Parts: sequence; C-alpha cells; structure tokens
Amino acid sequence: MQADPLSSAMATLSAGLESPLSASPSLGSGAAGAPPFSDLLQSAIANVNQLDSQATTAVQGLMSGAGVDVHQAMIATQKSQMAFEMALAVRNRAVTAYQQVMQMQF
Repeated sequence: MQADPLSSAMATLSAGLESPLSASPSLGSGAAGAPPFSDLLQSAIANVNQLDSQATTAVQGLMSGAGVDVHQAMIATQKSQMAFEMALAVRNRAVTAYQQVMQMQF
C-alpha cells in the first residue's frame, strides 16, 4: 500500500521541527544529519503540487466517465485543499515572523 503524500509531508515537517538545534554559531546549520529547512519546504511544496495534480486527474476522470468514483474525486480534492491550506498557513507564519524580525530595534 502506498503511503499518503500528505501524511508523509507532515511526518517530514514534524521530524524537522522536533530535532534539536545545533549549538554551532554558523547560520543555517541545523541538527547533525537533519535536512535543511529549505529542503523540507521544497518537499512539502512538491507534495502539494502532486496532490493537486492527482485531484485534477480524478476530477477530469469523473467528468469524462473514465471510471472514477465521486468519492475518490472528492477525497482527492479535499486532500489537495487541505495540503494547500497547510502550505498557505506556513507561508503566513513565515511572513509574520519576517515582519516581526524587521520591526525589531537593536
């Protein structure tokens, strides 16, 4: 059975968030062996794109009568929507954090 892309993306993101930060003073260095945040973000975006294309294929199959059930199309559409909303929430949090950093006075 193939793993659900959304749950694998969530597991990847949560694994990256749960790992402790390195004590190294250099910028961009995370825990030893942990992938950089940019890799996690790119993986999550790729999963969102994959779910979107699966939903599009399922809806097109439903509309053309290619043997796709309504349930399958709706589930694919909802997975795609939830993944997009999660990505949008991450983006909003990143923008908020950036704005807070830019407002800091040293």
